[in-house]
Amino acid sequence: MSDNPLGDHLRARRELVQPADVGIRVTGVRRTPGLRREEVATLAGISADYYLRLEQGRDRNPSPQVLEALARVLGLDTTATEYLLGLAGIRPTTPRQTLPPPTARWCRPAPASSST
Repeated sequence: MSDNPLGDHLRARRELVQPADVGIRVTGVRRTPGLRREEVATLAGISADYYLRLEQGRDRNPSPQVLEALARVLGLDTTATEYLLGLAGIRPTTPRQTLPPPTARWCRPAPASSST
């Protein structure tokens, strides 16, 4: 058994989310399944370095807000979010609202065609 269940869980869930599920356009070949760490971090509003530390177990005290942001990116439902919080030793105090996963912020909308 791993000594970093939070990191193992984050990694496993990250691999299940396809880039298209969160609005990321894929060009070329990806070496690993699912989202990249940097993509998860950007969508959750945290630094890529901080997310890496969480996955590697070098930071084991994330705030509930960070975990809830990660849960939204990973598309977790209420039960799975509570499990994620529990892995970090956090007990939810109020029922959490399930929000849709965010879309990539760096995608530009297609330019509108002009008819002249």
